[in-house]
Amino acid sequence: MWADDAALDAAGRRLDEWESSLAERALRAKTLAAMARALTGTARSPDQTVKVTVDSAGLLIDLRLDERVRDHPAASTARQILATIRAAHANLLTQLNEVTATTLGDDASTQAVIGSYRSRLTGDEGRDDADR
Repeated sequence: MWADDAALDAAGRRLDEWESSLAERALRAKTLAAMARALTGTARSPDQTVKVTVDSAGLLIDLRLDERVRDHPAASTARQILATIRAAHANLLTQLNEVTATTLGDDASTQAVIGSYRSRLTGDEGRDDADR
């Protein structure tokens, strides 16, 4: 099968390099997963009456309302909360972009990871609450 020992050695080196590359990529992916799980996104409403924090999956983990929200209609406050959650998602996505690019570099894997997070974090935008 092999014409000579040099070809066999070259094939062995390529396999070793491939194995090393896969191990390195697996380590970077594991590092990225740990870093991403630790991220949170936070945002405040323009008037500073609403502050929200979302976890790495985009789920609401903290909501702070300033006493001034009592001066606004409930529907207005609800819209402001939802808009601030979307801003927290955007903040989280920005952080995920930075961590992913730093960890994986700028390649197709990076774009796939970011695209996946983007679709999960922004997938429901534009739908009315009644449709959910």
